[in-house]
Amino acid sequence: MSKLTLTFDNGPEPEVTPRVLDILARRGLKTTFFVVGQKLLDPERMELAMRAREEGHRIGNHTFTHSTPLGQMEDASDAVAELERTDALVAETGETGKLFRPFGGGGKLGPHLLNPQVVEFLHNKAYSCILWNAIPRDWADPEGWVERALEQITSQEHTLMVLHDLPTGAMADLEAFLDRAEASGADFDTSFPKECVPMLDGKDMMPLAPYVAAA
Repeated sequence: MSKLTLTFDNGPEPEVTPRVLDILARRGLKTTFFVVGQKLLDPERMELAMRAREEGHRIGNHTFTHSTPLGQMEDASDAVAELERTDALVAETGETGKLFRPFGGGGKLGPHLLNPQVVEFLHNKAYSCILWNAIPRDWADPEGWVERALEQITSQEHTLMVLHDLPTGAMADLEAFLDRAEASGADFDTSFPKECVPMLDGKDMMPLAPYVAAA
């Protein structure tokens, strides 16, 4: 039986996140929402993040603007500000943990994810950096992502999947995906595979060089 840990990026969105939360609640599933800080400036979206936290989900930092991978920003201080601003907003949701997922730009891993100043910030704030090993590209293929996601689950022992609570129409198939994943033998889990956590509570668990741009 394979493990499946679900995560949702880029929300919250009033058109989508309530439906996702309702589906997860009916099934008794818990997940992590990696939110875009800028969206939490909107009271309606902040309320959704607070609802998610109250219902037992975790809220993670997914940068403030989600505009440029942090390792590609010309000004390193701007990259750190992306995290600082979102850190403060996530705290307002009631979240006390420190989870960060970098913006990959299409789900790619590489040295564009971080820079040395960002790494220092994450160390100082005792963040855990959470990557991924399954990107079904639901945002780009709202009608075809389910088959790709099911294939990814069966190809590894523990899948850490990135979905998106965005208004693309993809989450209309979330319930069907969960049904099929369960039928295939997937065991829903909230833990993260070790290979997807290069930093845990501010401590490096593996070399970070593959994810850090040159100074």
